[in-house]
Amino acid sequence: MDVLSADWTGICRRIVVAQRAIFEEVAGIEARTVYEGVGEGGDRTLVIDRRCEDAVFAELEALAGEGASFVAISEERGEVRFGEGGPARVVVDPIDGSLNARRTLPAYSLSIAVASGASMADVEFGYVYDFGAGEEFVARRGDGATLDGAPIEVGEDREKLELLGLEAAEPERALEALGSLAGKVYRLRVVGSIAITAAYVGAGRLDAMLSLRPCRSVDAAAAQLIVREAGGRVAFGDLALEQASLGLEARYPIAAAVGEQGLAIARTAE
Repeated sequence: MDVLSADWTGICRRIVVAQRAIFEEVAGIEARTVYEGVGEGGDRTLVIDRRCEDAVFAELEALAGEGASFVAISEERGEVRFGEGGPARVVVDPIDGSLNARRTLPAYSLSIAVASGASMADVEFGYVYDFGAGEEFVARRGDGATLDGAPIEVGEDREKLELLGLEAAEPERALEALGSLAGKVYRLRVVGSIAITAAYVGAGRLDAMLSLRPCRSVDAAAAQLIVREAGGRVAFGDLALEQASLGLEARYPIAAAVGEQGLAIARTAE
């Protein structure tokens, strides 16, 4: 079975149902603030992170049982080979915005990307589900992007941005960035999930976004395709898309915007 031809929207929706049940069961801050070691991505792992990842891998194992071969790249388990492995990649962040999920802030997401190769340029399918808003962003390479089934596109490029989303906005990182954006951006928003914030650019809700510290492939692989298929621009520092690896060890800055002017403004704060 060719993993790229699988019903990935259906697979992702089944995962959402399973994860929603986990969040309903583990509902309060105290219950969600239970840790279980350190994941392969380097962060402390919440029990809900692990359980949500298990829900993803149950679907991946079923797919492999049908004969599909691919390498899964996930925040907690790292790189896991299914079947013969091969060039295909499935890039997973079971909860993008784990701190929000733990503190019960309604902005955290499931992010899944399916790629034919090992770089951002090879991503063929991107899926981001925002559990807070109950919204589903989907993109297929060459076929556009949708929000809850309706086509989306980025807003108008402009010399001064109305809304820019910041991620990884620790105060010490934000201070310098804010100065560089002064006079170029009207308002800032901090969502707390790279995948959601980038998807908002694709939907025209934000004019641009920027992560103030290097991100991992699992954070951005799905959403960057959503932005590009909606007509926007994405930059991973000075790397070409073909150079931005999907490997879990990779780290790079990410900026996304409605167009080249907006991207240039966002990148002044890198």
